[in-house]
Amino acid sequence: MAYAALNSTIAGLDSTASFQTVFEELSKYNVQLNVFERLWASWYLWMQNDTIATGIMSFVMHELVYFGRSLPWIIIDSIPFFNKWKLQNTKVPTWKEQWECAALVLISHCTVELPQIWLFHPIATYFGMDYGVPFPPFWKMMMQIVIFFIIEDAWHYWFHRGLHYGPLYKAIHKLHHTYSAPFGLAAEYASPIEVMLLGMGIVGTPIVWVSVTGELHLATMYLWIVLRLFQAIDAHSGYDFPWSLRHILPFWAGADHHDLHHERFIGNYASSFRWWDYCLDTEAGEAASKKRREKKLAEIRAKKAQ
Repeated sequence: MAYAALNSTIAGLDSTASFQTVFEELSKYNVQLNVFERLWASWYLWMQNDTIATGIMSFVMHELVYFGRSLPWIIIDSIPFFNKWKLQNTKVPTWKEQWECAALVLISHCTVELPQIWLFHPIATYFGMDYGVPFPPFWKMMMQIVIFFIIEDAWHYWFHRGLHYGPLYKAIHKLHHTYSAPFGLAAEYASPIEVMLLGMGIVGTPIVWVSVTGELHLATMYLWIVLRLFQAIDAHSGYDFPWSLRHILPFWAGADHHDLHHERFIGNYASSFRWWDYCLDTEAGEAASKKRREKKLAEIRAKKAQ
């Protein structure tokens, strides 16, 4: 539904009307919309500037989700009971480390990510992104998000692997490996160049999708960002519980996959799934190393037998 049409329902309101007043007036004439759709539409109508409305909503959402999802891990790190599920249980982050990490991440969000967030709306709408109401069907949103996860995982694998090349590692990626035993807040503890390079996979994938298919809603984009932030923070949490997702979906990477990457500083380059590292023999850890040794020994024996 176009906002021009919705605007006609609040045409009689004063330009200084409160958000609540806009919401109540819009709700009277658009009962077919659910409460989230009415709140969404009211926000854009109240702001009267779509770029600013999206920019504020995107930045606030990102900060609330990132630090909100990190908070449980901060609490868990302070409770000894959970130590038995910590992958590197002799390396618990101190409050000082957590604070310094949070401060750098917040600075990065405000200086590196904020301009990109602000530019997202005009770029995405240019390529065809919709942000009106009603929202698309939930099944369509989830289908697109699954595709985004698969494409972004490939992007992350190759760019992350490239960042482990000598000069690139020292100049760009080394900062992210400050903590050999990662924790939730450290998910976006990285240099500005790395934030932009890997972030292009997260934001760029949906933009390419909409430019090809013509189908993408901002609500889908937000749900994708929320789930991807959850994935990144959980992967850096340093904990592997019996109920962790990787025990349900064997191809899901999870914290144990990425924790090994930080511990060994090599291998396990993918973000969400295990198949790239498995197929390209870049898995980290003792089991993978043993498998490679056995394969090499078998090749040597085969040559000797010839």
